[in-house]
Amino acid sequence: MDDQLIDELVGRAQAEGLQLTGEGGLLQQLTKRFLESALEGEITDHLGYDKHDPAGKEGGNSRNGTRGKTVLTDVGPVEMAVPRDREGSFEPKIVKKRRKCLSGVDEMVISLAAKGLTTGEVQAHLSEVYGADVS
Repeated sequence: MDDQLIDELVGRAQAEGLQLTGEGGLLQQLTKRFLESALEGEITDHLGYDKHDPAGKEGGNSRNGTRGKTVLTDVGPVEMAVPRDREGSFEPKIVKKRRKCLSGVDEMVISLAAKGLTTGEVQAHLSEVYGADVS
């Protein structure tokens, strides 16, 4: 991860009075954004086209909005939007159906970043382990 980016995020959070941890804190918000981005990558892989791509209008299965889900993580409960498909065949891997507890992902991303892996290397690891394509 880029140290300058992290310093900027922490600095902005502190300037705005945002806590780093706890309910509504920076880590919780980053976890939400990360998970939602990973899920968007997963449904794109599942359907075979990007969001808003005209290819989705002609095919059989397509995106069908999102559903809300609260997942318990190491940084607290995270409310997120899980994408759906019309056929109901989308099976998320990073946040599995009917699971309310997400363990290990937070620690893994933080650990990989602390070890000096670049965002591309973290992305490759998530793709290899979870089959999740994250940008």
